[in-house]
Amino acid sequence: MLKLTGRQEQILKLIKDAIDQTGFPPTRAEIARQLGYRSTNAAEEHLQALARKGVIEIAAGTSRGIRLLESSLSSHITETPSKLADAVRQLSIPLIGRVAAGSPILASEHIEQHYQVDPGLFSATPDFLLKVRGMSMRDAGILDGDLLAVKRTDQARNGQIVVARLGEDVTVKRYRKTDRLIELLPENPDYDIIQINSEESEFHLEGLAVGLMRNWV
Repeated sequence: MLKLTGRQEQILKLIKDAIDQTGFPPTRAEIARQLGYRSTNAAEEHLQALARKGVIEIAAGTSRGIRLLESSLSSHITETPSKLADAVRQLSIPLIGRVAAGSPILASEHIEQHYQVDPGLFSATPDFLLKVRGMSMRDAGILDGDLLAVKRTDQARNGQIVVARLGEDVTVKRYRKTDRLIELLPENPDYDIIQINSEESEFHLEGLAVGLMRNWV
């Protein structure tokens, strides 16, 4: 890997921190805003330089399409060589369609098809893809028709993007828990915050968003 400039190191850390905290790399606009740039062009130029130096890969056809390459993670890799070999294999991931109330999200009747995908596109290995419906997460770069990669878990940290079940509905929102409530926050001012009593039986956390694919369907 070629030596990085101070600014490139800063952007690389920004990308890693965003992935650790939310499961997604930042958008060009978010990078520009955090660095004080008026235009996203400056952020794009730095990203292209990082790609040329073999630190990241800019993936076409994906929202927030920045992928950290092994060279940028080498100081943090703890997996054995066999696990690293497994990581580069294609994954077969089910695409979940509409989910019936009361049935497991991965029930066979919900699976529309399977996709062969590169696991390196995601911040963690996903268990399923969910087709996004609606524009409530528009400002997070998640649009109607996108395929959201989801890792199953019933735990989340504040600020993470989650897939939650509310009675008969499955929704994608940003998670926030207070002493009294769970709040599901949209990323579009046209939509309302969903507030849930933490003991409400109709609420269930299905998983964390770990990546996004666009123009695959």
